[in-house]
Amino acid sequence: MAATITLLAASEGEVPNPLLPATYDIVWSIVCLVIVGFVFWKFVLPMFQKVLADRTEQIEGGIQRAEDAQAEAKIALEQYRAQLAEARTEAAQIREEARTQGQQIIADMKVQAQDESDRIVAAGHSQLVAQRQQIVAELRSDLGKTAVDLAEKVIGESLADDVKRAGTVDRFLNELDAVSADSARK
Repeated sequence: MAATITLLAASEGEVPNPLLPATYDIVWSIVCLVIVGFVFWKFVLPMFQKVLADRTEQIEGGIQRAEDAQAEAKIALEQYRAQLAEARTEAAQIREEARTQGQQIIADMKVQAQDESDRIVAAGHSQLVAQRQQIVAELRSDLGKTAVDLAEKVIGESLADDVKRAGTVDRFLNELDAVSADSARK
């Protein structure tokens, strides 16, 4: 194989090698490659880097915004939980106050009912006492008239004098009360 390469190199002027391009093709290809590389390096690469930088910034900014939003959401959640706990505590206090007020109202109503009951009983008692006194006075009057009439019939004389009649009636009723009191004690 080395002999073949030497042979090819010696006969360069004679027959061109189809595997090796001509020198002018290599030079112009290198010049084109340098120009395209320069244009690519000067114009395309900066725009590509700018697009990559913008996308990187957008991604990193999006990630940062997402982290900020997540942090804000976490803070809002904690605030919500704190407000919820505060509302629950406040609701418990309100329920306790309502229960206390309800018990106080019930106690007040019981006291008012007891006072009203006592007042009604006292009014009934005083009414009974007044009726008793009225009935006793009526009975004394009727009993007195009956006693005077009976006494007049027994004695046979008229007891028309009011003062005598009142004294006789009072004495009779006092004796009657004394007899009633003695029988009630036994």
